[in-house]
Amino acid sequence: MFEEIKMNPKQKQEYLNKGYWGGKTLLDCWEESVENYPDREYVADDRGFCYTYRQLDQAASKIAAYLLEKGVRPKDVISFQIPIWSEFVLVTIACLKAGAVIHPIAMSYEEKELVRSMNTTESKVYFGPTFFYKTDYESRILAVKEQIPSLKGAVLLDYAKEKSSSLVTLNEILETYEPLEKQQCAHGLTGQDIAAILCTSGTTGGTKGVLLSHDNIRYSEETFNRELKLTKEDIMFMPAPLNHATGFHHGVIATMLIGAKLVLQQKYLCHEAIALMNQERCTYSMGATPFIYDILRELEQSGGSLPHLKFYLCGGAPVPGYMVQKAWKFHILLCEVYGSTESVPHVFVRPWETLELNGTTSGRAMGAIQVKVVDDEGNEVPVGTPGEEISRGPNVFVGYLKARNITDGVLDDEGWFHSGDLCVMDENRNIRIIGRKKDMIVRGGENLNSNEINDNLEGCPGIGDHTIIGMPDDRLGERICAFAVPLPSYEDLKLEMVITYLKSKGVPKRFWPERLELIERIPHTGSGKVKKYLLCEELKKRMEG
Repeated sequence: MFEEIKMNPKQKQEYLNKGYWGGKTLLDCWEESVENYPDREYVADDRGFCYTYRQLDQAASKIAAYLLEKGVRPKDVISFQIPIWSEFVLVTIACLKAGAVIHPIAMSYEEKELVRSMNTTESKVYFGPTFFYKTDYESRILAVKEQIPSLKGAVLLDYAKEKSSSLVTLNEILETYEPLEKQQCAHGLTGQDIAAILCTSGTTGGTKGVLLSHDNIRYSEETFNRELKLTKEDIMFMPAPLNHATGFHHGVIATMLIGAKLVLQQKYLCHEAIALMNQERCTYSMGATPFIYDILRELEQSGGSLPHLKFYLCGGAPVPGYMVQKAWKFHILLCEVYGSTESVPHVFVRPWETLELNGTTSGRAMGAIQVKVVDDEGNEVPVGTPGEEISRGPNVFVGYLKARNITDGVLDDEGWFHSGDLCVMDENRNIRIIGRKKDMIVRGGENLNSNEINDNLEGCPGIGDHTIIGMPDDRLGERICAFAVPLPSYEDLKLEMVITYLKSKGVPKRFWPERLELIERIPHTGSGKVKKYLLCEELKKRMEG
């Protein structure tokens, strides 16, 4: 299953010698936390669910017993499509107890994406809600489960709606199964074994399964906690989806390692989020730009405050200086972070430096993680010179699932992950992201492949040559903008006509253009590539005009 793991032997030995990697797994970490902090609250959500470390351990042990009964064995994959609920954490810990590989799936995945994803991972069990936010997930899994030969069971979370099928529910498991004993848990794995498969954001064809070992995740989050000086007394509010690297690593795992508390809101609503953070006395938070943008605007308009919140870590788009200053008016230190699913946010501005740096940088690397800026030939460039950001360290992923050729394209033989992002480094090794080599649009923290969005426009009535670029947006970081050459008699082509076409093709809403610009000619290079920088300049002129 994971034969194509790519680890540089020299780096692996160095990490083992220095103690960055070892025999310790996330299950070992969990058991230590349960022993040290049994009665401390671990996770609470806005639905009224709350678990201490001991309570969650007991519940997860029952789910693990169900998994073993279904024939799940260490290194088998468990897929789950769960909202920002405490049950996401519950199933995660159950997977650790069974030795299963954690495979959280985005709530936006529809039938084809589910089949492709779970067949690629050879998933043994699926967990998902009966219903959530206008979507019937029960009918969705029922429609596809026969197309997934490896699937041995499907479990429903029937909180929003009663089940209409014979599938077992999570509550039935919790009511009928005895907890798995500690000695029955999967203690035979090592830190180098795969702990999780996280899917990169993007469209269906562009999604990849990122393989992360126990060592990758543990090192990342132990270092994250240490460098931010977090303790068991800290309480985190996590507004990001938990299947994303930010929510999974820095929310679920980081808090668990130190006996801290995680607070969840199932659907982000700004006014309610502020009330929840105050109610739970949250000391820090992390997420994409839109969350903090909305919070600051709400505080300005309502006159409210967040007296317990020390800092907010902001990723997905550069953080301008004026937002740093606006946050500080409410005594919140706003710190930019940078990273990816493959090299989980590994660069950040330290809270005590953010006011001085004031939005001029994404920060510097943490711990033993190395960052370099290189040219197209892979040579390190001088300070102040633009180049590609590459990183290497105990946190960096060990390959894409069943895609060695794609792995080799970004993870070189020396262990460096080539991000495809352009940046500039200063004399203090702080980097500033200035663009992307990859054609990605970062909209609200989600990476969208502009080339594949562009492919969806093929065949749209009235559109000739066309391309997609990112459009700057204060709240979301970027939005989707389509440039198109209208065909004769379509000179007044409207965005609504394009969206009607995309709807008819079944293209998900998150891949629809949000602005349409008509142009006489799309500029191309001699080799046929679109000169997107010229279109960005043109869009800027039009927006200013």
